[in-house]
Amino acid sequence: MHYKENKISKLKVFGLIVSAIVLIFVGYGAGLYSAGTSEVAREMAKKETVYLGKVLGKYSQPEKGVLARDIDFNLFWDVWDTLERKYVDRDKLNEKEMFYGALKGMVNAAGDPYTVFMDPKLAVEFEESMTGTFEGIGAEIGIRKEILTIIAPLSGMPAERAGLRAGDKVYAIDGESTAGISIDEAVNKIRGPKGTDVVLTISRDGLEAAEDITITRGTIVVKSVNTELRDDNIFVVKISNFNSDTSGLFNQAVGEIIKNNPRGVVLDLRNNPGGYLDTAVDVASEWIEDGVIVSEEFDDENKNDFWARGRARLKDYKTVVLTNQGSASASEIVAGALQDYGKATIVGTRTFGKGSVQTLEEFKDGSSVKITVAKWLTPKGNYINKEGIIPDVEVDLTLEDYEEGRDPQMDKAVELLKVE
Repeated sequence: MHYKENKISKLKVFGLIVSAIVLIFVGYGAGLYSAGTSEVAREMAKKETVYLGKVLGKYSQPEKGVLARDIDFNLFWDVWDTLERKYVDRDKLNEKEMFYGALKGMVNAAGDPYTVFMDPKLAVEFEESMTGTFEGIGAEIGIRKEILTIIAPLSGMPAERAGLRAGDKVYAIDGESTAGISIDEAVNKIRGPKGTDVVLTISRDGLEAAEDITITRGTIVVKSVNTELRDDNIFVVKISNFNSDTSGLFNQAVGEIIKNNPRGVVLDLRNNPGGYLDTAVDVASEWIEDGVIVSEEFDDENKNDFWARGRARLKDYKTVVLTNQGSASASEIVAGALQDYGKATIVGTRTFGKGSVQTLEEFKDGSSVKITVAKWLTPKGNYINKEGIIPDVEVDLTLEDYEEGRDPQMDKAVELLKVE
């Protein structure tokens, strides 16, 4: 049964963002279900707001059956009271910060970097990062092997101009260690008004030691689709993210491809951190006429299938898809679907592996919890999360290649398309 269009349109693939969406320009969210923001949250988000007052309901009895038999919640309050009695600077303790910190710790105990508690101020900042143009450095970040990592610097944005690359490991932000940091905390530290600087301490393969990169923040605006008809009659479509403008721009690109009838198509998804799920389905459907594009698995017995839209105007064009470790979320959905159906050859390096779905639950005080509720599977049933998409032809792009302006991945794609 085909998934209803109006339901699909409400889903977003989160990109780091799942992953969390970082410092970019419009809403990404690997399966993030959107929700409104209360006036309380907006008030709490104002810069001058501080957490004052008492925490209510400290010693109220839990509802029957809410807690497991062997859990004595009195321990929480024993620790709370001990801290307030004995901490050396107890006059500086803030009860609401303690309370929200406890909730954050509880959610972090899930061990999932995409399941995050956000206090009211951070919740509003997160929602703002999911809508429209804003100011920052223009890069998507994620947590990989417990290290803050650059998933994708966006083309032409401050992060890329300063020299950040996909895969860079960020060990400090303005001199503060990122050990144990959450994605949302990192976003909060890196974002800021245009014209201001942020210093990231990064390490990457090819560097002998970590180095500081100073990035001047700017206004982040990106056209998500760019095209080029090469002199060798190969048509290149570069999708930088699956944004609200992508479907329209990609539809124009398909029209150009049909008009020019090239010998082949390169779909460049490198450093594409993801975006809207329905847009990913739209793009994949230009090659896949019928069948499941991606499945959303909640558990062993519950699964939603997202079906091709039946257009498939590019099904007869020889196609190569370029990926790297900066290709995440919606990018992986498209690459995985085209690979599984044999509609394209995947060239490059293994993708990021952001294949989980989050829902955003808001609470009456304006705080919220972003919870992973499902995982993505390719049409053949392969998990995307942590595994990523493995290219059919693995080609690396080294630091030396990058600095010398070479692109062996594109070169390989062109070579494959020229083979009759």
